[in-house]
Amino acid sequence: MSEYVPTIGLEIHAELNTKTKMFCCSKNDADEERPNVNVCPVCLAHPGTLPVINREAVHQVLRVGTALSGQLADYTEFDRKNYFYPDLPKGYQLSQYEFPLVSGGTLNGVAITRVHLEEDTASSMHDDDTGATTIDFNRAGVPLMELVTEPVMHSAKDSGDFARELQLLLRNLGASNANMEKGEMRVEANISVAPKGKLGTKVEIKNLNSFRAMERAVEYEIKRQTALLEKGEVVLQQTLGWDDGKQATFVQRIKEGSADYRYFPDPDLPSLKLSEQQGFDAATLQASLPELPGARRMRYSALGLKKDDMELFVGEPVLGAFFDRVTTNGTDKQFSLLAANFIANDLVKIIRDIEGRDSGYQSEIPISVHNFASIVRMASEGRVSSRVAKDLLLVYTKGESSLPTAYAESKGLLQTSDTSALSGAIDAAITGNPAVVADYRAGKAAALEYLVGQCMKALRGSGNPAALRKLLQEKLA
Repeated sequence: MSEYVPTIGLEIHAELNTKTKMFCCSKNDADEERPNVNVCPVCLAHPGTLPVINREAVHQVLRVGTALSGQLADYTEFDRKNYFYPDLPKGYQLSQYEFPLVSGGTLNGVAITRVHLEEDTASSMHDDDTGATTIDFNRAGVPLMELVTEPVMHSAKDSGDFARELQLLLRNLGASNANMEKGEMRVEANISVAPKGKLGTKVEIKNLNSFRAMERAVEYEIKRQTALLEKGEVVLQQTLGWDDGKQATFVQRIKEGSADYRYFPDPDLPSLKLSEQQGFDAATLQASLPELPGARRMRYSALGLKKDDMELFVGEPVLGAFFDRVTTNGTDKQFSLLAANFIANDLVKIIRDIEGRDSGYQSEIPISVHNFASIVRMASEGRVSSRVAKDLLLVYTKGESSLPTAYAESKGLLQTSDTSALSGAIDAAITGNPAVVADYRAGKAAALEYLVGQCMKALRGSGNPAALRKLLQEKLA
């Protein structure tokens, strides 16, 4: 039996963050719920109207291309992509064909073919009860970036990893919110399966609206095509949809080729010589980029952060920025690791409880950088226990205004190693737990930790565990 190899390429569309649409002054607002309010004669394709290129949309795509280390075009133009569909008022889409803004580049180890700019279509809404279809033109003409990868991925996981990394990059750049549930980012997967060393017939799965759906659709299609080939049947070149309820692909239409769209340069839009546009040179674009996700991972890795903590801080900019502010001014590695741990495990839980959400930390962190750093420093230096530090975090996220060191001292929370202060708790733990004492003397090491815990409980966390452990060992010797 031949070894069948899947080959996958992705086409990803992302709506760009601009104030207005791609070729007119209508508002670009993905959160608008009223239909057909952000419209004008241009995006509704009234006769006699003329489009004007949105400079900021071009700028955003060039920044994306710079972040991908792609080749930025000097000359570019817009083309008419001709096809009929009810959500396309002009009967053609303004896009780019022969001269994209960006060629080449890489992301997450995946080679990029091109990145170009076009306009989005209107939204079709289907009423299952009446069977009616209505059109909302709020989205018509919104700036849409399309990124096309080379067919170099070979699994559903590879595809999902790439799409997630692109979403992270777009958000990091501020180019797009890329929320798939809002349609701000849409993925189309091109998949072929063939015996090793040969090329297969490509099918396209359209409009995948979540990473999970994309991975399941790709996995399903790999199995479907493999099964056909093993039976000696032919894979047809088709455009498919994904039925999430049935967990299966279905045929939409026979796949079109580029010739079917009859591309030609749009006569109403000027071609662009980008080197003549102020702020579009490579040096200025490079200087406009923030620290990119890959560079942040390398910086966090050098600090010794756990992989999960790194991904949290890279994926949630609010948390990442807070960690960076806490660990400035030459903080040591131990402090940085402890700060990361408190943010990722304790502060995140507090924020979730406050905001009632599982992820997406949009608001300000409910504790100042100074107070958080003070609490972590006290824990790092052994002045308070880890348990007390967690309790202090909760107190200060609720608005405590005094300095953490003063608060801890006033509440008797500072750890002590003073023998006289610890002796009473030690004696009480030994007297009150004879069976545990017997277990320890019989060689059960865990019994000692139980006694330490009893002492810490009696001291309300103010005892130094190391000092307690040493004194207990001496008394029980």
